[in-house]
Amino acid sequence: MQQNAWITLPKLPDQFPLSTDSVLLADFVSISGRASVFDLGAGAGTLGLLLCARHPGCHADGIELQPQAVQAAETAIRQNRMEDRVSVSQGDLRQIENFFPANQYDVVLSNPPYFPAGSGAAAASNALALSRTELGCTLADICRAAAWLLRYGGRFFLVHRPERLCDLVTELRRNDLEPKRLRLVRHRPALPPALILLESRLGGKPGLVIEWDLVLQNADGTATEEYQRIYGLGGN
Repeated sequence: MQQNAWITLPKLPDQFPLSTDSVLLADFVSISGRASVFDLGAGAGTLGLLLCARHPGCHADGIELQPQAVQAAETAIRQNRMEDRVSVSQGDLRQIENFFPANQYDVVLSNPPYFPAGSGAAAASNALALSRTELGCTLADICRAAAWLLRYGGRFFLVHRPERLCDLVTELRRNDLEPKRLRLVRHRPALPPALILLESRLGGKPGLVIEWDLVLQNADGTATEEYQRIYGLGGN
């Protein structure tokens, strides 16, 4: 079993590990009250479980292309006794209109594939290839699906690579999703950013807030206080 500060996960297949990216994204998401949340490319359901464990009023749905991942999500949901609050459906987010009605969610989030199809080294399995590269969906597909699902004024959160920021902002604005909050993630203070966390709002006005960088390790390699807080390890 894998244990973290909020949920217990069964041992997941190698294709669907609990990633730092998902944990950081769950911490970056801000919700309150009885929020309705949707996870695009839900994988093994980690994001929905993390958010619902932290926010008692939250309900999270998700869509995932790979049946093995959906099975892993169902196992994790049962293990955490969250069948009434978290669900993951098998389906193709590129056809989101065939699965879920429009304008029903307060928050949409995604930990999407980072690399365009055909770039980088080939993954060891088809499941890993789909999770890492845009073989099953592109950035444009994800932004369009988020805009379909969100209520007007709803928010879209995602984690991505810094080098894709221009592509990301272009696709967001093409779908009336205005970037509102950005945070860079560094592994150590002297290293360049490895990830970006971005919040956008459907129908929002221009105006981007850039937050202090999230640094995961001190210069000596020890975990920062913020890393400890995010992982529930006793930080402030």
